[in-house]
Amino acid sequence: MSPNLQAELGAALRTVLDEMSATTAQLITVLDEERDALAGADAKALNRAGEAKQMLMRRLEQLDVERLHLCSTSAEAASQAEPSWRELLKSLATCRDKNLRNGTLVGQRLTQVRRALSVLTGTDAQTGTYSQSGAFQGTHRSVPLAQA
Repeated sequence: MSPNLQAELGAALRTVLDEMSATTAQLITVLDEERDALAGADAKALNRAGEAKQMLMRRLEQLDVERLHLCSTSAEAASQAEPSWRELLKSLATCRDKNLRNGTLVGQRLTQVRRALSVLTGTDAQTGTYSQSGAFQGTHRSVPLAQA
């Protein structure tokens, strides 16, 4: 492979990694916004953060396809970009950890909502079963506190 082509592939790979780094930084910010929306029970902000997160994840996937193609085309460019890739992996691990934290918050909120519904409807959401059709059937208390 000619030196000019190697240089172009190296530059293209650096550009892709730079874009991935910028997108990952944006994703970290969005994940923090999502956490704030979850903590504040702000449904509009949560929807905005969710949409932004999806868009950024799609962009990262597109960039990763480009990165993989460039790395398979030029092993030299891939080895030169290794330090940048390792830093990017650290940022991506931060994203993973923040996303897991947000998922835990969603799970906690869901448990709270299910408990509240259980109290209001008189069903015990924790000890129900599923019918043949797949519908959940909770066990009923003797007297519901509210009726729809």
